[in-house]
Amino acid sequence: MLEPAYQADVVVVGAGAAGLAAARRLTGAGVTTTVLEAAHAVGGRMATEKVDGFRLDRIGQLLSTAYPELRRTPGLDGLALLPFAPGVLLHSEGRHHRAGAQAGARSARSALHAVRALASAPRAIPAPRRAITALGAPARPATPHRPRAGAPLGTAVDQARLGAALSRHASTPVERLLARPELPAAQALAARGLPTRTIDGFLRPLLAALLCDPDLTTSSRCADLALRAFAGGRLALPAGGAESLAEHLARGLPPGTVRTGVRVTSVATNAVTTAEHGVIRCRAVLVATDARAAAELLPGLRVPDFHPVTVVHHTTDEPPATGASLLLDADRGGPVAHTAVVSHVDPSRAPAGRALVSSTVLGPRPSDVDTAVRMHLSRLYGVPTTRWETLAVHHTPEAVPAMRPPHDLRRPVRLLAGLYVCGDHRDTSTPQGALHSGLRAAAAVLTDLGAGRPMHSAETVGAERAA
Repeated sequence: MLEPAYQADVVVVGAGAAGLAAARRLTGAGVTTTVLEAAHAVGGRMATEKVDGFRLDRIGQLLSTAYPELRRTPGLDGLALLPFAPGVLLHSEGRHHRAGAQAGARSARSALHAVRALASAPRAIPAPRRAITALGAPARPATPHRPRAGAPLGTAVDQARLGAALSRHASTPVERLLARPELPAAQALAARGLPTRTIDGFLRPLLAALLCDPDLTTSSRCADLALRAFAGGRLALPAGGAESLAEHLARGLPPGTVRTGVRVTSVATNAVTTAEHGVIRCRAVLVATDARAAAELLPGLRVPDFHPVTVVHHTTDEPPATGASLLLDADRGGPVAHTAVVSHVDPSRAPAGRALVSSTVLGPRPSDVDTAVRMHLSRLYGVPTTRWETLAVHHTPEAVPAMRPPHDLRRPVRLLAGLYVCGDHRDTSTPQGALHSGLRAAAAVLTDLGAGRPMHSAETVGAERAA
């Protein structure tokens, strides 16, 4: 039991990805840390429910193997990331099309050669006169070209241009992306010269899935970062469920550091008050909860808008033949934004002989969501779904903080000496942003406590050098 008189250098409120990343950095620097979590398990919104041998993520945000914080955060070196099949699978006009598979694998130079080679072929579109930019391609020529029916990426030339754009985007420095004018992502896409069919058939559904934003109101700078991670890596899931990321961080903390089932009712620069154990004195407090809970503890903290997310989990003994692919609906013909047979990506998420199909609905929850999702999945996968068993329907109204322009990618984590805040609402609304925010907050705490150097843990030294 946590004694009321227990003292620590730092108390972290919240055992999600941000709070645990901060705690790993703090304890690695020799700072005694206590993490208080109101729930009875770590992970926050990155929670995983266990039902009859299935592991069901509540939100299921997609990770990318290109996220640098997955390598820089102490304690995540042993996290197994299981990748989807390269690129994504698009459903359009009753057919499946693979897209984005070469992004990150082909160089921009080879992709540009492909554009020129296709442009010189008989009846091809004339070669562009301008160089392809990092995210976009030259405006379409004046002479229209009718794309092949059912191809969401347009013509072969359009696809080569897209491959070149993604490859160049993967190698574009972050600073250059952030220097671009900031617009809503939907407006920025329309202004970057790619064919309308490619934008609507690939980039819109892809970015909606990455950002959990079906209308693409997100800042174009955040969309650029998400697209850069997609182009430079592979979409992936953590083995064992989303909560395994938080569990990896928690396991590396000193015994007794994390206290679950402890609800914090107020905070100050040198103490926190809990409903269960009274006042805990400390030298600094770091609030690492979601945005709304943080604002309740820190009056005046801005609460952003949120994107609601609904995840529907089904099981079947006859899985669709899409393999380990992330399937997007380019036609937007139903409530499902993206779906996958996740047990093909991570077999530990389903018992032997059963398949787990997880589908994500963005925006407000539809009425009779399970029926609507089943009908849509039947069209997307091309198989009957009436016999599929529904395992869970998880609706999270405040799943992902909105990042509408103007969006500050590095909101302050230091409120005043002794009081700090972190979370995905302080950076980008992704697991990557949560981790980075936690490390920023820990660095601020260490500086104010005069404990910024030396780092006593070899793994934190390595992480700092990598950063």
